[in-house]
Amino acid sequence: MIYRIISVGKLREPFYQQGSKEYLKRLTAYNRTELLDGLEEKLNPKAGEKEIEKVLDREADRILALLNRDDYLVLLDVEGQEVDSPVLARYINDWNHSPYKRINFLVGSAYGVAGGVKARADISLSLSRLTLPHQMAVLVLTEQLYRGYKILKNEPYHH
Repeated sequence: MIYRIISVGKLREPFYQQGSKEYLKRLTAYNRTELLDGLEEKLNPKAGEKEIEKVLDREADRILALLNRDDYLVLLDVEGQEVDSPVLARYINDWNHSPYKRINFLVGSAYGVAGGVKARADISLSLSRLTLPHQMAVLVLTEQLYRGYKILKNEPYHH
């Protein structure tokens, strides 16, 4: 099974890059997990609603072009289903035994994602009811995937 994290925004801060890279390295013991980032369109900070909508549509085109028909898409969204670590571990177990070739996790931009991407998502999960910067969301996600595998394998993990 291949897992891929798609982050619309780029991981720019070294501490987020290093932390995510560390958990991606740890995940190699369990599966192949890839990180693809930097799909974000430039946007004027004073952009209006229509301009934001156009940018989200262009980002959606890029995102949807990355997905194959036999891919599963997990949208990470503050409004998604809240799960704890054991529940995420059960999802991981289910995905690992599913017919899908690749499980994609999508971390959207500061403005979210277009409706077409939401419609394509197979499931929407929330990492937290708090709003997280996309870089932090990627780090939290990589850690939680690693923790999920530790739970599934009944291996100790306390940090």
